[in-house]
Amino acid sequence: FGTHALLIVTVTLSPVTAAAQSENDATREDVYPPLWDLAPESLLNFLVKDNKIVINAWNYQERLGVYKNLLNSSAKYFTAFGSQNSGNILWGLPLQHGWQFRTGRLADPSSVTSCGYEDGDLLCISVRSWWSCMNYYLAVIPFLGAVEAGLFGQLPYEIEILPPEERRADFCYSVADCRSRIPKLMDDWKTYFEVNNFTSVSSATFSFKLDDALHLMWKAHVASIAYALPKFQDSLKYLSDPEANFGEDWANAVDFIAATHFSTDLLTTHSFQAFLPQRMLTEGDALPSISDFSPQQNSVLLSLRALHKANQLTGGLLLKLWQKAMSTEAGRKMGRKLIEELASS
Repeated sequence: FGTHALLIVTVTLSPVTAAAQSENDATREDVYPPLWDLAPESLLNFLVKDNKIVINAWNYQERLGVYKNLLNSSAKYFTAFGSQNSGNILWGLPLQHGWQFRTGRLADPSSVTSCGYEDGDLLCISVRSWWSCMNYYLAVIPFLGAVEAGLFGQLPYEIEILPPEERRADFCYSVADCRSRIPKLMDDWKTYFEVNNFTSVSSATFSFKLDDALHLMWKAHVASIAYALPKFQDSLKYLSDPEANFGEDWANAVDFIAATHFSTDLLTTHSFQAFLPQRMLTEGDALPSISDFSPQQNSVLLSLRALHKANQLTGGLLLKLWQKAMSTEAGRKMGRKLIEELASS
């Protein structure tokens, strides 16, 4: 059964494998998210007001700072997996966010405001953007879960996240608020950050299996998307049909990627992201012949579409079969190899 699922997905993704090329000559600037060096390094670099650390998660630089603090504070657990924290599996989150920013996906898609546009407030993250609302649950919630797990030690102040101008009820804004509203999701992220707290008594080394950490991280990641998807379904109306389809195709693909315990370290994520579209899709864009996209990008988008449709047609059975195939380390290794072929020749 498991191998059958693997074969179906292989066939679905095969045009990509044939077309894929690697781009390993990336310089430091384009590996890291835009403005990474300008994002707040420490929690005390954010505004401190009325004995609270106040974070504006609707500003790109500040949301990036949330990620930077997560990466910096968990770096000590990943020293064995690459220099300069490059092996940290949290890199997938800020790199995705950086891609969203660079490609205009965080700007106001209704164009009613100048939020996120170069001739307006470029760093503004729009609450009307489907991408930015989905990303909130992969930025602020992991961060507050980490705060609750003690990743940042004893903080001198409470943390408060500023609400957006609209849809305030669709988000939570502090550890206590999120704990009361989405306890299960907070537990998933807290559990991930607690796996990083296992220290051996005899020395300062940290021992955890990378595969265990990947399992818990992906479990929380998938749970965040599953919770946010129905909540922001109505935001898809601001997007063109091809872009809305791509967003849902991408969310569906994450379930398949997660099952392989794919490593979201810095360089793996970076090379994989080269195949995502460098701009938002518009009404005229027809797969697989979008003229300003590379053949690989067209293939990847077509494959994501086919995978989503196949999963829908089988009532989710395809994903269940794939997850069954990925239930062993040998199966996951095959799954990862398939995905990595998307990003290499």
